[in-house]
Amino acid sequence: MAAIPAAYREIVDPLVNHARTLLEQGESLEALAFVGNLTTRQLAAVPMNPGSEPAKDAAARQIRELAHQHAADFVVIVMEAWSLPPKKMKRMGEIIERFGSIGASPYRVDVVSFSLETRYGIWVAQVPLRPKSGSKKKRTFGQPEFRLFTEAEGRFVDLLPIKDEERTPSLQ
Repeated sequence: MAAIPAAYREIVDPLVNHARTLLEQGESLEALAFVGNLTTRQLAAVPMNPGSEPAKDAAARQIRELAHQHAADFVVIVMEAWSLPPKKMKRMGEIIERFGSIGASPYRVDVVSFSLETRYGIWVAQVPLRPKSGSKKKRTFGQPEFRLFTEAEGRFVDLLPIKDEERTPSLQ
């Protein structure tokens, strides 16, 4: 498991800590993408509405546009999500077919999800949410363990603009 490069940890760690602070104060965690450029030190937040497929598509388009405008080096996405316990992951397709979604299944686990896309790869962490000190409103989560994914697919990947030196030369 390749570690996140240090320059990106300086950005990700405060976002993780801020998400934990919000949840521990009883706040909800709004889905946000942070688009940034390490050279210019610009960081822009993009609110996301994960409530529908068209809203997710619109958010992905907005993130890509902002990433292009800022010549972004990275995108960090922070959101609450539903996941399955590790022992149920092998049955994900069956569970979705039976219940319609992970969220509608009795196996769902509330998690906070973090993803970091850079030119060096995509790191993802999902951490289960748990009540804080027996509170019904306040929640917290443990330390995220980011894993490098070399093959990721979906609307929220390949968000960074292609730089000129990354373009494949034309065969013509």
